[in-house]
Amino acid sequence: MAIIYIDNQPFEANSDNNLLHECLSLGFDLPYFCWHPALHSVGACRQCAVTQYKDENDQRGRIVMACMTPAADGTRIALKDEQSGAFRKTIIEWLMLNHPHDCPVCEEGGECHLQDMTVMTGHSFRRTRFPKRTFRNQNLGPCVGHEMNRCITCYRCVRFYQEYAGGRDLEAFGVHDNVYFGRREDGTLQSEFSGNLAEVCPTGVFTDKTLGERYTRKWDLRATPSICHHCSLGCNISPGERYGELRRIVNRYNHDVNGYFICDRGRYGYQFVNSPARIRQSHFEGDPLDHDDALARLATLTVEPRRLVGVGSPRASLEANFALRTLVGPERFSQGMTRKEAALVDKAVSALTGAARLPSVKETEQADAVLVLGEDVSNTAPRLALALRQTVRRKSYEISRQLGVDYWHDESVRSVGTHFQSPFFVATVAATRLDDIAIDPIRLSPPDVARLGFAVAHAINADAPAVPDLDDAARAAADRIAAVLKEAERPLVVSGTGCGDAAVIDAAANIAAALAAANPEAMLSMVVPECNSVGAHLAGGSDIETALDALGKGDADTLVILENDLFRRLDAATLTAALDTAAYVIVLDSLENDMTRAADLVLATGTFAEADGTLVNNEGRAQRFFRLFEPEIDIRAGWDWLRGALRANGRDEARGWHHLDQLTIACAQALPQLAGIEQAAVASDYRVAGMKAVREPARYSGRTAMLADRTVHEPKPPEDPDSALSYSMEGYQGAVPGSIQSFFWAPGWNSNQQAVNKFQDEIAGTLAAGGSGRRLFEPDGGRHFADAIPAGFTPRDGEWLAVPLHHVFGSEELSRHAPALQARAPAAHVVLNAEDAERLGLAEGAAVEVRMDGGECRLPLRTERELPAGVIGVLGEPAFSARLPAAVSLREAPA
Repeated sequence: MAIIYIDNQPFEANSDNNLLHECLSLGFDLPYFCWHPALHSVGACRQCAVTQYKDENDQRGRIVMACMTPAADGTRIALKDEQSGAFRKTIIEWLMLNHPHDCPVCEEGGECHLQDMTVMTGHSFRRTRFPKRTFRNQNLGPCVGHEMNRCITCYRCVRFYQEYAGGRDLEAFGVHDNVYFGRREDGTLQSEFSGNLAEVCPTGVFTDKTLGERYTRKWDLRATPSICHHCSLGCNISPGERYGELRRIVNRYNHDVNGYFICDRGRYGYQFVNSPARIRQSHFEGDPLDHDDALARLATLTVEPRRLVGVGSPRASLEANFALRTLVGPERFSQGMTRKEAALVDKAVSALTGAARLPSVKETEQADAVLVLGEDVSNTAPRLALALRQTVRRKSYEISRQLGVDYWHDESVRSVGTHFQSPFFVATVAATRLDDIAIDPIRLSPPDVARLGFAVAHAINADAPAVPDLDDAARAAADRIAAVLKEAERPLVVSGTGCGDAAVIDAAANIAAALAAANPEAMLSMVVPECNSVGAHLAGGSDIETALDALGKGDADTLVILENDLFRRLDAATLTAALDTAAYVIVLDSLENDMTRAADLVLATGTFAEADGTLVNNEGRAQRFFRLFEPEIDIRAGWDWLRGALRANGRDEARGWHHLDQLTIACAQALPQLAGIEQAAVASDYRVAGMKAVREPARYSGRTAMLADRTVHEPKPPEDPDSALSYSMEGYQGAVPGSIQSFFWAPGWNSNQQAVNKFQDEIAGTLAAGGSGRRLFEPDGGRHFADAIPAGFTPRDGEWLAVPLHHVFGSEELSRHAPALQARAPAAHVVLNAEDAERLGLAEGAAVEVRMDGGECRLPLRTERELPAGVIGVLGEPAFSARLPAAVSLREAPA
């Protein structure tokens, strides 16, 4: 630690950081634009100027940029002196010369970092009378708006997009005061992280186009703490609502998970909540039912538990799954995954509880050597891929430190990084978006990916089983990867269920165990399919096939399905035959799908915006999401419907379930493996000075303003007995534990990404009032090596190995209903090695039929030279892909 002097007062500071970082951590209001905690310093905007003195006797000092000056011991600076204050005021006046006077119509108004900093510097009168510089805006696609005239040339956009996220289609053009940030031509931004531009930009150059379609000012948006439901990482989000409609999603800072950024699927996938496909009224055999009648019908059909079979869901909350388990009985409850998917998730969780450390997303960034085995992370867990992209900089940080260059001096560190990068290996079936940072990306079939992984483990530790009949090229690759991982201080192995092969997961676990035997810092990360796949696995229960067998045998006659479209998991013929054996099929869901269309009773179920619950992410972290607004009268949370049925039938188990807390505690008590989930968030009786935390900001123009066309009487706000959050602006407006921090705002700091500074114990650190979530399991240190090594893959005439492919936009069930993402999603297709296609006489775009036992699909063909020979990739056919990899036949489809 160092002692620095600010306005003649001593403060403890971290000498590894720069002065701006430390001033903000200490709570001082020092303006800045180009600096960002994740992007570090380039000194482009000159707005964080301070006066630095040689010693206590120096009365003159000199102006320095705080973001480019280390917080060295004995440093003396002034923030409030006339010299630096005048300089900052002049700088912002220059920046504002060409900025339009459009705050009242700018979408950034009210949460604009430029507004905050202009007020902070004291600049309020514009002296320029000359014409302003103007630009032509671009159409950047359905997600991001563009208003280039508002730019102040801070370079944050291209620094995030190119250098941090690896995008290549957004650039800086021009020189001097005529710099343009955009694409070479109009077109949709290709990065899956493009939406972060709207938060990174300190002005209104880049905006959320989906919000602009139904625009509402920040202070008129009700917000709530929530968890993204679109992949297994559990990123923290803050959804905003107005008039009972979800209007946008912004990042909610969580130091251990998503930090400052989320992916576009998480940001724009929310549109499914407003989809025309939403189920807004329950119905029985096509006849609409109000809430009371629907609940009565549900109770009648479920009065005899022994005749029930329940199918849960890996996208439903733990509480909803537990309520269904209670309704039907543990022996008749399915966790909602197929036999194959359940086995894959079981292997993934077993691997995570083995020998190697279990890293958070934040900790993955610290890895200095990475092997991605079999998982297309950019498409299955995008935020993890963004973290992995940062790992290649570890070497440049290390060398910079040896050269005496501070880690935050971004341009210098990147200059070192052009020659030195940490090793990054990718072995997958098809090309990935991380290939650009990888050392010679490896393309193999799933069995050969597994064999490579087993060979790497054996090369690291001879106790791991050897791979028989390994070819020379694979052995050389395995030896090279093993040597690098053994030498690393913090090696990381990333794998998952994406390619559908259990042997790949076993191989990744073997590598992690082999590394952990000699290196306690070795890490293993696993990606699983859905937001609560780990939670569903921990909750227990049979697979879907076993549940349906009970119907076929006559052991039960009523099937209850919770938020799960089984037609996405099983082939239609098999599932339809099973459903025909049921007297009644009851479905609780929020969106119309093939499963709801096949049901007798459909119950209108709330989405994450209308319900509360707990999810467990891919690292075993339990996190709570809270409802954003009161659902329509006929819509209820899944667990609320099931609780109502239990009570209506006089079931003792539900007598004490008055609030969500009690249901969560009951779940934790009944299932020891879920012990601790009640600590994922503060209890509903949590208060600060006797007050609940607020969902609405202090400036909210709320109930009276919204209803003025009907009544001028102030309506009573909804009550929320299930959380420590109020449905109004009345309550505690300051920092509260991260689990119930709805939004970040502080006086003078209105921008979401900047206001969070005031809530952290130090910049880019944990939240001062406490984080959110609780990890349910940790590695036990066991070093068991799997030995079921598959045989190598050999292409066969007339037979192909079909493997599932994924796309960040379109592969996930809920976000498929978001119009902004539908426009960015590729059409369903199959992918074939270009040489194989040429040999078969199949042209790009030709219609082909792929057949396997129990099903077939007919899709257009795309070719890719990197796909292994004899392998077919299938994208966009969920029910078909769920059964892959499998041997299939291929032929050109008849006209």
